[in-house]
Amino acid sequence: MSVRDRMLERVREAVRDREAAEHPGAFEGWRSTAALHPVDGLVQLLEAAGGEVVRQPDVAAATAWLASFCVDFESSAVGETVPDALRPPLPLGAPDTAPLGVSRARGAVAETGSLILDARDGRRAQLLVPTHVVFVHTRGVYATLREALIDLADDLPSAIGFHSGPSKSADIGQILVKGVHGPGRLVAVLIDGGD
Repeated sequence: MSVRDRMLERVREAVRDREAAEHPGAFEGWRSTAALHPVDGLVQLLEAAGGEVVRQPDVAAATAWLASFCVDFESSAVGETVPDALRPPLPLGAPDTAPLGVSRARGAVAETGSLILDARDGRRAQLLVPTHVVFVHTRGVYATLREALIDLADDLPSAIGFHSGPSKSADIGQILVKGVHGPGRLVAVLIDGGD
């Protein structure tokens, strides 16, 4: 018997006689954005968490914005699912040394102010860069986490990340420090038009 099988058997034994619990129901967000349009709710909570939001009317405008945004960067790490039109005009760099990362979100959740990032895009480009630009189409902004997971259920990867602003921690001395466990700057670019 493998180590994995022994571990799973111990878990099965531990829960064998446990009474089944009912499903707790839908998630009830602690900050109501129900009165807002989902995009407005996302913007409100993402900015409150320290994220930056840029709205663009279509992919062409987002491409132009990215070109002007990139002038201060030497290289970038780019997620695998980022379409050619949204790739920065910079040399590619390794995620652990590039100053900029660019990703494409699968969607976003208004009730938590989170971008849904797919592990297939490349987690290193999402987590190791100091500045992270994430493109998301506004049609992929869901009011609730439940709606997002139901809609994406047929094509979920082995891991998804919910990014709700720049990385920050106040573990040491209760002093807030950005960029400790991930990017210190998160810029969500919301694209209103089609693909």
